[in-house]
Amino acid sequence: MKTVPRWANENVLVGFDTADDAGVYKLTAELALVQTLDFFTPIVDDPWTFGAIAAVNSLSDVYAMGGTPISSLSILAYPATGDLDDLAAILKGGAEKMREANCSILGGHSVNDPEIKFGYSVTGTVHPARVKANAGARAGDALVFTKRIGTGVISTALKRGMARDADVAAATESMLTLNRAACEEMLRFDVGGCTDVTGFGLIGHAREMAIASGVTLEIEVDALRFLPGAVEYARAGAVPAGLKNNREFAECAVETARELSREIEDLLYDPQTAGGLLYTLPEADAAQLTEAWRVGRVTARGERAIRLI
Repeated sequence: MKTVPRWANENVLVGFDTADDAGVYKLTAELALVQTLDFFTPIVDDPWTFGAIAAVNSLSDVYAMGGTPISSLSILAYPATGDLDDLAAILKGGAEKMREANCSILGGHSVNDPEIKFGYSVTGTVHPARVKANAGARAGDALVFTKRIGTGVISTALKRGMARDADVAAATESMLTLNRAACEEMLRFDVGGCTDVTGFGLIGHAREMAIASGVTLEIEVDALRFLPGAVEYARAGAVPAGLKNNREFAECAVETARELSREIEDLLYDPQTAGGLLYTLPEADAAQLTEAWRVGRVTARGERAIRLI
């Protein structure tokens, strides 16, 4: 990204410089657009569920900025010889989640590709003064999270024939849950920084927030919640390639103040699909949350961006 040309525009409130979840462009003193794009290959067997999860994942970036989704465009790669019923199910799954979010689908683009890929470009709205960027974390705030961890490990276990149906169902339910309610609750409080935890895993996205904010995020590992079966499958070696990449990239920013089992440490880097919101707010407000729970705190910048305790 360092080679991509940059030019000044006073209306660009959030660009790609701080690795935020979406871009924000000011239209007026009271209105800004939130724009994002996300797509991926199938992570579940059922085509309707895949389409629905792809929509939830794409919408999440708008919620992470404190925005309201209003419109979307679909992005599809599908083989010309592929099953049309499966294709219809993918599109229907995505459309039903977009409808749940009250986000209109305006159209899209498709290409012939032997490897299926699906997702959306989503546009939302937000007041320019109420954008929740990842650069706003403040020392002294509590750190809270809204979903359980482990979708990457469970998806890998499914591909290897290791995963129990009940565990897959729990992970699927999590991935099908919009971050709308979590966002609505978040906006009732004085939130500092916010991001959603997706492909870079908890540590990767926490690192981005800490660096952008110039602070250290202290994460209480025992306060984290994992999806059923995630710890067991990680212990058995169902580790996705993305987890290994995340660890290689981000572990240099982590200080570990206690001994952790390998499987727990791995899950902190597990790439999430349609993961939860990670945000900061005053300690006094954290106890009032129903859609999130406290997982740590923000401190003044120490030697590393992340400290595991």
